[in-house]
Amino acid sequence: MSTAVAQQIDEVKSTPWSGGRSPFNAEYGKMMMWFFLLSDAFTFSSLLISYGALRFSAPVWPAPSLVFQSFPGLIEHGAPLVFVGLMTFILIMSSVTMVLAVEAGHRNAKKEVVWWMIGTIIGGVMFLGCQAMEWTHLHSEGFWWGHTPTKETLQEFFNKGVPFVQQQNTSQQFANLFFTITGFHGFHVFSGVIINIIITVNVLLGTYQKRGSYLMVEKVGLYWHFVDLVWVFVFTFFYLV
Repeated sequence: MSTAVAQQIDEVKSTPWSGGRSPFNAEYGKMMMWFFLLSDAFTFSSLLISYGALRFSAPVWPAPSLVFQSFPGLIEHGAPLVFVGLMTFILIMSSVTMVLAVEAGHRNAKKEVVWWMIGTIIGGVMFLGCQAMEWTHLHSEGFWWGHTPTKETLQEFFNKGVPFVQQQNTSQQFANLFFTITGFHGFHVFSGVIINIIITVNVLLGTYQKRGSYLMVEKVGLYWHFVDLVWVFVFTFFYLV
């Protein structure tokens, strides 16, 4: 009887209406993660395109080499892009540790997964700490949402001869977009750190070892690599262009 039922099931699966094979042969949760990242990419793209449109339509704009020339707590002037370079290095290294965590998961090496996940969490926390320092420094110089520095401070970020009204308008647009976009990215990093902590706890409890698969680590890895990739574009738009 069971053989007959199995034959009927096979016949149903072979019909044109059975749905056929999965197009990418991917696990459902991983496919949903890709859909989420795609929609999130559209959000970041719209924000960066808005920044680019304002940046290149404005008659003047704060020079990145002048705005980001400090190393908070150590150097006030003369070190352009040094601090943000450190931030970028930290985030890239955290992406490397995530790759190693996923690789260890494929080998079912529980202890290695834990240590590499902890390294990724530390990297995320360090990046957020650096971002908080940068925000604090910029705020001390007068940059904030809806707020512009004093006239004397603005003159340090613009070429001489630029009218003060133009300096105010463009610096406010710059500040609003900078804190919105980097803040949105920072929220993604913070969310990733929290998720990584949860996944690490589950690894320690042996949840994925019992399942026989560390696929959840790979899914979280996709999210973390996306956050790293987005930062490359944010870095290019704000700090280099």
